[in-house]
Amino acid sequence: MIKRILRILLKIIAGLFLFSIFMVLVYKWVPVLFTPLMVIRYFENPDEEIQHDWVPIEDISRHLQLAVITSEDQNFVKHHGFDFEAIQKAMENNKKGRRVRGASTISQQTAKNVFLWPARNWFRKGLETYFTFLIEMLWSKERILEVYLNSVEMGKGVFGAEAAAQYWFHKSAEKLTPYEAAAIAAVLPNPRRYRANPASNYIQQRKNWIVRQMQYYGKFSLE
Repeated sequence: MIKRILRILLKIIAGLFLFSIFMVLVYKWVPVLFTPLMVIRYFENPDEEIQHDWVPIEDISRHLQLAVITSEDQNFVKHHGFDFEAIQKAMENNKKGRRVRGASTISQQTAKNVFLWPARNWFRKGLETYFTFLIEMLWSKERILEVYLNSVEMGKGVFGAEAAAQYWFHKSAEKLTPYEAAAIAAVLPNPRRYRANPASNYIQQRKNWIVRQMQYYGKFSLE
């Protein structure tokens, strides 16, 4: 009986493993039309419209691409999914009683947004690590950024660059200016609380900081 149960468990684990690889391969080419968080938001707030419109990365302003890289993960084009320097810095600051952002990379956030659910526990974190490894191995950096910019929450019920550009600035994502792109990137830490337009004093300060980081960073390549 025990051996039979173990065989069944192994088959289930193997099936889930193969299914996860299949889904990652599918999303290497197919647009991600909905995410677990979108579903959660729908049931949490039935009266809140979910706004999401997938667009290819070519139709997303390079300003917004650079804004999220400089504000969320400045080593995105260099690392392989995990920024160990940022993780070490976060751990050191947590020991001192301070908290810092930036330990979670764009790759990790993409894995969480597309394949998982929002939670803070070791099991979810372990799955996030696994899916981060898979997308870094099977997707290009350009694809990771494209999926991230189309799936991340950028306002209350607003998901992705195109929906955010229309919601906050009434224009397409490809026409965002550096300051508009920085404003959207500035709300990412808490998109349901912060507003990109009109910006509060805090978001205005973050926006100015992001624009300076964009200028320091200069041109970037995802190849």
